[in-house]
Amino acid sequence: MSFDQRGCGDSLPHAADPATDMRVNTTAHLLADMEQLREHLGVDRWLLYGGSWASTLILAYAQRHPQRVAGVILVGVTLTRPSEIDWLYGGLRRFLPQEWERFRAVVPTHLRDENLVEGYRQLMEHTDPDVRQHAAYEWCAWEDAAIAHEVRGRPGQYSARPDDDKLAFVRICTHFFAHHGWLDEGQLLRDAGRLAGIPGVLIHGRLDLSAPLHTAWEVAQAWPEAELVVIEDSGHTGSPAMREAIEHAIAGFADGGRYAHTW
Repeated sequence: MSFDQRGCGDSLPHAADPATDMRVNTTAHLLADMEQLREHLGVDRWLLYGGSWASTLILAYAQRHPQRVAGVILVGVTLTRPSEIDWLYGGLRRFLPQEWERFRAVVPTHLRDENLVEGYRQLMEHTDPDVRQHAAYEWCAWEDAAIAHEVRGRPGQYSARPDDDKLAFVRICTHFFAHHGWLDEGQLLRDAGRLAGIPGVLIHGRLDLSAPLHTAWEVAQAWPEAELVVIEDSGHTGSPAMREAIEHAIAGFADGGRYAHTW
């Protein structure tokens, strides 16, 4: 079972609609949504699987409700720390200087050297739909550039989304990243002890420039029950070898597999 987080996919109200109130779309709201869904389904404990931002959300949920988590599979591990956000939307310019200058040029001058993400967040709340559309397009162009070198990366992977999906994606990203996911600095590493007894598999591509491997390694060091699996040919968008690793991890939690004793 998979679900769309508040504001995107089939969830309503949709973040592409400028009238949708983003003040009620925070990490705390998403954690409450997950717990309400679990109760609605009558699930006692569940295996949580997700990647990129979802890995942050899953870790936050597991630390808040450890008794409800049978296991965790994370792909492309992130913690949404300021240092990670600064890297993706600033530090990565060392590899993509021309693309980054284009990305930076969209933001009002007074924010260009201070907080690009906040600048984009403000643009995504602009009353002019053309401003919002342009900001969403340029944000996705930067995301495309960050993965263009990857084995499975393809031109326009983010930009090719339908307009409403693109608007919701960028509005939600900028909203959450401008607030560092409403998480204290280092919170998820500091509170990793709450995961004691929960088995986890962390699957990460060595070639991931968007979310470098170091974060997954830090989580594995802080969480002894987690196994770190490094995929040599994969970046943030995955590869056949990463897909095999995910399937192997899922099998390890099912049908008497490696982690079945924890259920």
